[in-house]
Amino acid sequence: QVQLVESGGGLVQPGGSLRLSCAASGRLSSFNTMGWYRQAPGKERDLVATINSGGNTNYAGSVKGRFTISRDNTKNTVYLQMNSLKPEDTSVYYCKYINYGVDYWGKGTLVTVSS
Repeated sequence: QVQLVESGGGLVQPGGSLRLSCAASGRLSSFNTMGWYRQAPGKERDLVATINSGGNTNYAGSVKGRFTISRDNTKNTVYLQMNSLKPEDTSVYYCKYINYGVDYWGKGTLVTVSS
């Protein structure tokens, strides 16, 4: 009942930057948490960053200081600004929406960091 559409993935050189966007639609709540997760082939899906309705954020240690998560409640959109990208950041990035114990996932967008 919640639809998520990610955009902004692509190919970038090490040290470069990329900005991901995720727009939510459907039966949305005023109280929710949105976030970004990533999953490489053969690996589990891991937390990158989350942000709740109050603006509180949480980051994985591997991206803290390089990535910034933000949200625009008017547009129901969450963003992930990725700076100083490393090859190990290469993965499919998924947007997540959590409300009343129910998880909703986007289809993912591929980020490749390579020279």
